Amino acid sequence: MPAPYFSLPPTDRVRSPLTGWTRAHWEALADRQLEALLPYATPGFAQYRLPGRASWSGVVSDGLEGFARTFLLASFRIAGAGGGTDEHASPALSHLIERYTEGLTTGTDRDSGEAWPELTDCSQQMVEAASIAIGLHETRPWIWDRLDTRVQERVVDWFSGFVGGRTWDNNWRLFQVVSEQFLASVGAPYSRSDIDGGLDRIEDWYVGDGWYTDGDGRNFDYYIGWAMHLYPLLWARMAGPDGDGGRGRVYRERLGQFLGTYPQFFGGDGAPVHQGRSLTYRFAATAPVWMGALADCTPLAPGLTRRLASGAARHFVERGVPDERGLLPLGWYDTFLPSTQAYSGPASPYWASKGFLGLLLPADHPVWTERELPLPVEQSEQYTALPAPGWLLHGTPHDGIVRLINHGSDHNPLEGPATDDPHYAKLAYSTATAPESAPHAWARAVDNHLALLAPDGTPSRRRRIHPLTCEGRRASSRHDAQLPGTEEEFPIESTSVLHGPWELRVHRAEAPAGVGVREGGHAVAGSTRPHAEQGPGWALTVTESGLTSALVALHGWDEETGIAREVEANAHGPHSATPCLRAARHPGGIGTYVTLVALTRDVVHPQALRESISCVVDDDGQVCVTFPDGETVTVPGGPTTREPAVR
Repeated sequence: MPAPYFSLPPTDRVRSPLTGWTRAHWEALADRQLEALLPYATPGFAQYRLPGRASWSGVVSDGLEGFARTFLLASFRIAGAGGGTDEHASPALSHLIERYTEGLTTGTDRDSGEAWPELTDCSQQMVEAASIAIGLHETRPWIWDRLDTRVQERVVDWFSGFVGGRTWDNNWRLFQVVSEQFLASVGAPYSRSDIDGGLDRIEDWYVGDGWYTDGDGRNFDYYIGWAMHLYPLLWARMAGPDGDGGRGRVYRERLGQFLGTYPQFFGGDGAPVHQGRSLTYRFAATAPVWMGALADCTPLAPGLTRRLASGAARHFVERGVPDERGLLPLGWYDTFLPSTQAYSGPASPYWASKGFLGLLLPADHPVWTERELPLPVEQSEQYTALPAPGWLLHGTPHDGIVRLINHGSDHNPLEGPATDDPHYAKLAYSTATAPESAPHAWARAVDNHLALLAPDGTPSRRRRIHPLTCEGRRASSRHDAQLPGTEEEFPIESTSVLHGPWELRVHRAEAPAGVGVREGGHAVAGSTRPHAEQGPGWALTVTESGLTSALVALHGWDEETGIAREVEANAHGPHSATPCLRAARHPGGIGTYVTLVALTRDVVHPQALRESISCVVDDDGQVCVTFPDGETVTVPGGPTTREPAVR
C-alpha cells in the first residue's frame, strides 16, 4: 500500500488495534485539506476556485461551493478545538477563523468582485448555503458573534433568498430547513411554514426500519445517511430541545434504527460499498455514524463507531486521497469523472467534510477514548436483509469483502420515462469493485446485468426495478426489458439466494425465440490488465492483487463463455474485465437461467464447482440447487407477471 501524501501522527495500536488512528489523525487530515486550499483562494477568500472540470452551474457557483463545503470542515475543526483555546488546537486555527471570517465578509459584499450568487429557486447556491448555515451555527462564538453588524446584516440578506423560495423536491428541502432555522436563531425574518413544510415532506419519504427514499421513487443510496438523516438532526441541534416540537426524538429513533445495520456496508479494509451517486464525497459515508454519537442515539459501541469511521478515512488516505496537492479530486481514488455527475464541480468532493462531524465530540468522549471494536465483517459471515431498499448485504470475514445485492434501488421516478444508471441498475455492488461506468462501457452493459441481446449485440437495460421479496438470504425483483430495436417489453424476474461465499442467481426471462441472452459478473479492475480464464460453462477474471470474479453456468447457458475487457471504464483502475455467460438462442416463452456468482480473494475452481453443484429445473420452472455441503435451495417457478409490483 503506498504511503499517504502527507504526514500523519504515530499510530496507537493499543487504543486503536485495527486502524491505528486516533483523533489526532482526523485533525491532521482536516488540516492538510484546509491548508491545501490557499493557492486557489480568491483575494478576499470568498471563493476557492479549484482545478478540475467545472460543474454545470459555472465558475462562480463552483467557487462558492469551494468556500461553503470547506467552511463546513473548518467549522468542525474550529468548534472541536474550542475555537483554538484547548490543548488540541493548532496555531493555524486562529488564521482559519480569520480566513473564513474574511470570506463571509467579502462574499456577501456585492461590490467586492467576489460576491456569491444570490439565492434563487432551485439554484446550486441553496445547497451551499446550508453548509454555511451549519458552519456559522457551530462556530457562533468565534465567527458570527464577532462579525461587524453590517456584515451580519449582509449575511442575513443573502440567506433571506430562501424565504418563500422553491427547492427541488428531494433532500434539497432540508437545505431550506436548516438555512431558515439559522435565520431564526439569529433573530432574522424567516418562514415557519417553509421549515415545517420541508420537515413534513420528508415524512412522505420515510419507508420504515430507519430508511427514507430521497424524494419520490426508489432512491436509496448514501444520501439517506449523509442527507436524509443528517440534516433533520442538525436542524434539531439548531432549534434546541424546546424548539423542535418533538421531531428531534423521532429523528433520533429513526437514525438509531438505520445505524443498526449500517456497519454491514463497510468492508474489512474500511471501504464503503460502491453504490449510488455522488460517491466522490467519500468520507461523508461516515457522517451518520458520527451523527448517531453526537445526537446520543446510536446503538453502536463507541469503539465500533471510531473503527468504522477511521477505517473508511484510512482506506482513502492509503490510496492517495487527498492527492499530492492535498486536494480531493473528482473520483473515487484518483480522478475518475464517470463516477461523478454533471452537477459535480471541482469543489464538490468537499462534502466529504460531513465525515468530520466527529470532531465536534470532545476529546474525552468515549468514541475517542475507548478501544476499537471490529466491524461485523471482521467477526463472522454476514447475511443482512434490508426489505425497505430491497437489498441483501453479504460479508465474508476471510477476505473482508461486503457485497450488496440490489433488488430495489433504481433512482427513477414512480411514473414516466425511466433511465438506467450504472450506479443503481446493477444486480450487485461491493466494497472491492466498482461498476463499469464510463459511457463506452455502459453502452455494452455487461457487468452484473442480465440482458436480452439484439442481433447486433445491443443489450436490453434494467431501468425501473419492481421489488418482490427480501427476507433472510433471499431477494427477488422484476424489471421489464425492452428488446433493442423494438418497442416491446418483456418481463425478467430475478432471484438472488446467498449461500456460503456465493450468490445464486435465478432469472426467469420471457422473450421471443432466438433472442440472445447474456449475464455478467462483477467487474474487477486494477493498474494492470486482469488475468482471465474460460472453460465450458464458466469464466473468471483475476486482478494482480488476487481479487477474483467468477461465473459458473448451472442451467440455461451455452458452454461457450466470454470475457468483457474495458480500458478507463472503472473507478478502481484503468484496466478492467468481467466474466460473462451466454445463451445464443432463447427457447421462446419463459426461459430459466441459473448462475453461480463468486467475488472473492480466494482461489476459485469453477470447473470443480460446476461438477459438484446439482441443479434441476422442472417443467414449471422450479429450480432446485444442491450445494457441495448437501444443502438444497429451492426457487419456485410459475409464470412471470407483467402486472406492476408494489414500489
